[in-house]
Amino acid sequence: MNIKRLTIFALFLAATCALAADRKAVPIPTDPKPLKYKDLRGVIYCEVWLFKGTPETGVAGVYFNTSDFNNKADKKDTCPADMWAKITVPDLEKQFDVIAAYKNGPRGWTMDWIDLPVGPVVAFDGLKTRWMGQGELPKGATLAAAHMEPYKPLQSHRKSTMHFDKGKPVFIIEDSEGTPWVMQAFGQIVDPTLTYDSLKDLGSKLKLPAGWKFRVAMLDKDLTISTPEGYNWIVQDDLQNTYDACKANACSYKP
Repeated sequence: MNIKRLTIFALFLAATCALAADRKAVPIPTDPKPLKYKDLRGVIYCEVWLFKGTPETGVAGVYFNTSDFNNKADKKDTCPADMWAKITVPDLEKQFDVIAAYKNGPRGWTMDWIDLPVGPVVAFDGLKTRWMGQGELPKGATLAAAHMEPYKPLQSHRKSTMHFDKGKPVFIIEDSEGTPWVMQAFGQIVDPTLTYDSLKDLGSKLKLPAGWKFRVAMLDKDLTISTPEGYNWIVQDDLQNTYDACKANACSYKP
């Protein structure tokens, strides 16, 4: 009986190793090239996230963005619903050597342009994307906490400059210490009815922590948000809208 169990276990282990060997490595570029994305405000996009590492050693979520692709039918939509539906998390986890995968979108940009290093084109079931960076979780953090718990910041490692034009609105959540977090993208994952035009009324929908507030600021001069330390601090609200912190000299000024 023990021999039989050992044989079954050996076969299972061999099958598991063979499956892992068949999975592709996460396609991280060795020499990202700078690229400027223009006219982004209100453009819909999606991201594929591939997670590698362990909670004990640290987990990195590598993300691939659809911006500038897949938009022949509609310049404002780089993530057509029929193409996005073909991609499934189980298929991603079978194809790539990861601990988990995540479909992040649809989303919409709230900035006017961004300049950052990107990787070559990577297609997921026909949906074209580029590598844009990776989010690094603190050691011991779980994937559930990173994606489901709102108002908990994490570091997104990339070198980028975001630009918000003078005379246009920015959407801000201000934390209990008075730090403004400027929205870089809204999400249609929790609330599919959310649009760029409806963001002015977002405050009535959010369940903000004590001491936090939502506000809209009309810019009287251009605003840039950069990554002087090679990363930015980001946070999501309870509707999975994403914001960048105006701290550590990231913002040209505090709106």
